[in-house]
Amino acid sequence: MFTKELISKFETTPTPFYYYDLSLLRRTLDTLFKAASKYGYKIHYAVKANANPEILKTICEYGFGADCVSGNEVLKAIECGFSPSKVVFAGVGKSDKEINDALAHDIFCFNCESIQEIQVINQLASQSGKIARIALRLNPGIDAHTNKCINTGLEDSKFGINFNYLEDVVKEVMVLKNINLVGIHFHIGSQILDLEPYRLLCQRSNEMQQKLQLLGLNLPEINLGGGLGVDYYNPDQNPIPDFENLLDTIHQNLDVREGQKVHFEFGRAVVAQCGTMIARTLYTKPASKTTFAIVDAGFNDLIRPALYGSYHKIENITSTSNETETYDVVGPICESTDVFAQGYKLPVTQRGDLIAFRSAGAYGEIMASRYNLRDLAKAYFFE
Repeated sequence: MFTKELISKFETTPTPFYYYDLSLLRRTLDTLFKAASKYGYKIHYAVKANANPEILKTICEYGFGADCVSGNEVLKAIECGFSPSKVVFAGVGKSDKEINDALAHDIFCFNCESIQEIQVINQLASQSGKIARIALRLNPGIDAHTNKCINTGLEDSKFGINFNYLEDVVKEVMVLKNINLVGIHFHIGSQILDLEPYRLLCQRSNEMQQKLQLLGLNLPEINLGGGLGVDYYNPDQNPIPDFENLLDTIHQNLDVREGQKVHFEFGRAVVAQCGTMIARTLYTKPASKTTFAIVDAGFNDLIRPALYGSYHKIENITSTSNETETYDVVGPICESTDVFAQGYKLPVTQRGDLIAFRSAGAYGEIMASRYNLRDLAKAYFFE
């Protein structure tokens, strides 16, 4: 992946920084567009994965919509060219200001997660003379078999409306004059590599549609969320997720009524593999049980390993040694949790060597902070 020409550019660029391969991003988008077009599925990019304006503008070129979980994400998506008519807004804690901003832009849909939230949207829509389109985010009680920190479809999750309350919620919604119920929405988790949870989700969606039909409702929109995972261990061998297999599986298992549109919200699967964080080795430090490779990036730059215990493939891209050594790869932050990997084999590493943290295009730059008053890592783009 890293040519000599590219590495020479890295060597003269202040570290740490994020490098984005726009060519890979476009190949990924081409693959997703083709797979979705086969069935007429609607795609919304999950902005929370990476909101870099260059990334957003590139994705927008494909005609996709935006899946947002904050008011500022709604505004940023529209600013970067996404049509408000393709913007959906989810989240358990939408503030009044965020709701009003979304109403002002006449977004496509609010994905709603409680009856109280729907009542507030109705009140604010009434005050502004609007009719708010909403979908009910339903909690299907499905274990996505992923990291517990990003497993959102279980019954005790804060996300979504419990299936048992569906009838009561629908009855309440139907009397609200400034609400237009247009669909149902699900999102069962992230970094899902096994398609079985998606099959179960289709079954649950079919059940819920049957129940809604008994209540006299045939809703035009079904949103199955996203969550498709990526290969963090073999990014070069598997740079593009198998969108086609997933969407074929959905098509085979989901009951779609005449005129209904099916929506998806992919984030990580779109952008993870196109991004790499590049850091520079500051020091190597022997200890009683390990050797530390101390780099100039910290968990303020890439928090996933410290926050979730997540894995990123780590490469020394400038070492000329044919021998390997085992390191704990750590950052400079004054916290013991500022660790990227323990017991990790790398070519013999020296001060000044460049270290690449792969598959960092999702939940990398977007989650950065200025803890310890550190500078934010800059982003660079190459075709």
